[in-house]
Amino acid sequence: MSEHRAARAALAASTSEAVRERRSRGPAVAHAARPPRRRRPFLVALIATLGSLVGIATVIAVTASVFLGGLARSFDTNTTTIPNAFPAGARPAATDGAENILLIGSDSRAELDPDGDGAAGGRSDTLMLLHVPADRKAVYLMSIMRDSWVDVPGHGKAKINAAYSWGGMPLVVQTVERLLDSRIDHVAEIDFAGFEDMTDALGGVTVRSTQAFEARGHAFVAGPNRLDGAAALAFVRERHAFADADHTRVRNQQAFMRGVLDGALSRGTITDPGRIRAFVDATTAHLSVDAGLDLRTLVDLGWSLRGIRSSDLVTFTMPTAGGGTSSDGQSYVAVNTLAVQSLSQALRSDDVAGWLEENPQ
Repeated sequence: MSEHRAARAALAASTSEAVRERRSRGPAVAHAARPPRRRRPFLVALIATLGSLVGIATVIAVTASVFLGGLARSFDTNTTTIPNAFPAGARPAATDGAENILLIGSDSRAELDPDGDGAAGGRSDTLMLLHVPADRKAVYLMSIMRDSWVDVPGHGKAKINAAYSWGGMPLVVQTVERLLDSRIDHVAEIDFAGFEDMTDALGGVTVRSTQAFEARGHAFVAGPNRLDGAAALAFVRERHAFADADHTRVRNQQAFMRGVLDGALSRGTITDPGRIRAFVDATTAHLSVDAGLDLRTLVDLGWSLRGIRSSDLVTFTMPTAGGGTSSDGQSYVAVNTLAVQSLSQALRSDDVAGWLEENPQ
């Protein structure tokens, strides 16, 4: 028993000594004995990431602002404003929500009376109506054949391309508005050198030809053709190589416009600021627009069409009815009056899609 009592006394003494040692270490030892505080690596990473994103977003915003500012200056500096682009007097009413933009490819030839029609100087060698419906689900591009025999206000019956030479843009607009009984909201004119420069700025465009032909030293195959600027200009201008002359030419011009749209919307362009800038510079250097078609209007229109793809571009030609010869010996393209009247109604009611279903080309 004495041995057991001695062992218990020794244990008690050891325990008391341990307690005294812990107390002598003070509160720091007690604090160190607490469980470690949980760190929050996720929150730390999140805060760091957000900070980085804010920095990146700031850089992107500044870069985009500088880039867009450069494009705006290019547009303002290079683009020519057409004074008094629209005719005076009564005009057709606008279609709510829709836009009709008259696109003109001009040929500023200096020689007198090249077509024998009494009109000297430049002509609207290419004439297209871009109809943008209110729902913005598609874009309709209609070619008006340059030799269409129409009423030109103040001049009587003549080829529609003579209106440009006789009265400039206001007479062209007036002639087209009377022909279609529809309001033209904006006009944009580009000279043919612009077709060439636009193509080169995009690094070339791909067009689909309905037949093989040669023009101005360039050979084109039936099917897809990859064109540089010089070849593109030859492609859109040629008509003598075709049995139906201007009919194939306007189809080629439509194919070119589709090729430009494909190139402009391609990943290789939209992800390359340098190419975008080159395309804008090349286009605006040859572009003339009405005073209302400013950069803000174009940006708003472009934003409203942000969902459009090249497959949403619908091309067609204003209905014709064969050819004829005028009393003074001019060969012309006759207009299909009844079909154009129904087209006019479709433009005013913003139902070009419905008209095309009933009048397939």
